[in-house]
Amino acid sequence: MLSRLFRLAEHKSTVSRELQAGLTTFTAMAYILAVNPLILKDTGMPQAALITVTALTAAISTALMALMTNFPLALAPGMGINAYFTYTICLGAGVPWQSALGLVFVNGCLFLLLSLTGIREKIVNSIPYSLKIAITCGVGLFIAFIGLKNAGIVVSNPATFVAQGDFGSPPVALAFFGIVLTAVLVSRRVPGSIVLSILAVTLIGVFVPDGKGGHVTTLPSFTGLFSLPASPEPVFFKLNFDFLLNDFAKALPILITLLIVDMFDNIGTLIGVTKRAGLLQPDGTLPKAGRALVADSFAAIISSLFGTSTVVSYIESASGVEAGGRTGLTAMTTAVCFLFALFLTPLILAIPAVATAPALVVVGVFMFQTVAEIKLDDFTETMPAVVTLLCIPLTFSIAEGLGLGVIALTLIALCTGRARSLSAFTYGLAALFFLHIFWGLFKPLWS
Repeated sequence: MLSRLFRLAEHKSTVSRELQAGLTTFTAMAYILAVNPLILKDTGMPQAALITVTALTAAISTALMALMTNFPLALAPGMGINAYFTYTICLGAGVPWQSALGLVFVNGCLFLLLSLTGIREKIVNSIPYSLKIAITCGVGLFIAFIGLKNAGIVVSNPATFVAQGDFGSPPVALAFFGIVLTAVLVSRRVPGSIVLSILAVTLIGVFVPDGKGGHVTTLPSFTGLFSLPASPEPVFFKLNFDFLLNDFAKALPILITLLIVDMFDNIGTLIGVTKRAGLLQPDGTLPKAGRALVADSFAAIISSLFGTSTVVSYIESASGVEAGGRTGLTAMTTAVCFLFALFLTPLILAIPAVATAPALVVVGVFMFQTVAEIKLDDFTETMPAVVTLLCIPLTFSIAEGLGLGVIALTLIALCTGRARSLSAFTYGLAALFFLHIFWGLFKPLWS
């Protein structure tokens, strides 16, 4: 039955190979069950409910992708998007998390509309490739910086803004060890490197003092390792549209940035994973690309209703492809694993921040690797890309970094005789960001 449903013979695969690939994909991306709640809880959302919602949205969205496309592609709340949700929308702009979920819902509906009409691909093609790469790299640096901050390796300093943390502190030293361990495991291509590192640091933390009279890790008793999932009720269907309706001018740039970053993340992952799976046509086109984009859109809508930041396609799906996964059975296996993880909430809650911080740093490095694709020999492309790449982590805002990069790109093009190299959409986007960032210059005119 599975062979017929997922057409395994056509893809020269077997049930056992697909099941193994699905387990590999889950192992590679299971860290999101611990990391996503730790990031989103800073908005005031309850961590236990977030673990349940993270697992549920990952399972439902991945199963949807498997059934609609038969691709070995897994989905879960996105890294980078969750940081934007927490640190830019909620903490930076002061938007309550309920209203931020409303923005995610609108983003998903726009995604669905753009996917059904084919506009989504046209929008992506209108943004210069170097800026797309810079966004990915900038988000990678942002995630890595948050990881270093959570680990205590980087701390605030009134004179220098940031400074080195106290490496004489056992938790900080343990986090640094975790970064090195994760890097070594990844370099040696050990399956599930990130998860293994999180588990190792968590277990070592049982014996490491936290400097407050306890230990870094406090594990539940053996009988308390398994439990029924925490109720998602505190975040389930709690979205509202107050911010969007009451302050549309401020909400619009945030929504556009959410749309663009999410769009690039999904499409880039889709192309990268399917290419490695041999599903791309010789001319570079992807069969069922429309279905995949629609599935992504539904996933974004589902995530807002359940109570988490946007669900996206995961590049870790490539690990399952490397293990032999070629069909939706790989993705369906991953979805089932996320459902089983619902019964391990007490164990996931026991994972300390110093254990997940190395995962943030390494995932950030993964995202930064594409910097090699920026054309550094063309200064008109290098300058906007570097502005974007640097300003995202240094302003602690993906929106501000992207906005400054788009503005720089547009101004340089206009002043160097390359105005026709940019699309009308790019100019419109630059105008919106300009008004958003430099609104303080014009505000007195309206007061």
